[in-house]
Amino acid sequence: MARYTGPKTKIARKFGEAIFGEDKSFEKRNYPPGQHGANKRRGKKSEYAIQLMEKQKAKYTYGVLERQFRNMFKRARAAQGITGEVLLQLCESRLDNVVFRMGIAPSRSGARQLVSHRHITVNGELVNIPSYSLNAGDVVAVREKSKSLEAIDRSLSNSSHVYEWITWNTETKQGTYVSIPSRLQIPENINEQFIVELYSK
Repeated sequence: MARYTGPKTKIARKFGEAIFGEDKSFEKRNYPPGQHGANKRRGKKSEYAIQLMEKQKAKYTYGVLERQFRNMFKRARAAQGITGEVLLQLCESRLDNVVFRMGIAPSRSGARQLVSHRHITVNGELVNIPSYSLNAGDVVAVREKSKSLEAIDRSLSNSSHVYEWITWNTETKQGTYVSIPSRLQIPENINEQFIVELYSK
């Protein structure tokens, strides 16, 4: 399956929430897409359908394909701790996600593009792999030659989110992935237990 590049509002409507951030189009039509989307009398979903929906929501939210997501689940299951929580922590530790959290890009897809186009460094080294997994203490920065990019300045000026596990210095355009976030610190509305149950069948 290739990465989805279609309308994001359509996916947000499928899950009934703006998973890609603020979306005026979603606010106007916050019901499922399709001919019968606005019909409230939809059949009750099976347990499997609910679990699958939650996995798809997580994949679309973090921009991860099935093979990558399944591999992350295997890593989470082999690690110490609660599998579902570790899975989300692995998603949060991805470089593209941290670039997005720091406000360098307005979306995860935008962050993925910045990383791929070699605008981001980790501990002073150029890294162009969006799925690169960060460790606590790693320093993420905008490459010296890219600090004047208008898109980055615009994104940083519009960013107002503050996360306890990340520090950011707008003047130097670098920040630190201070620690792995706990489940309570991760704001995404994902029921990770459903994902664990789906993969454990």
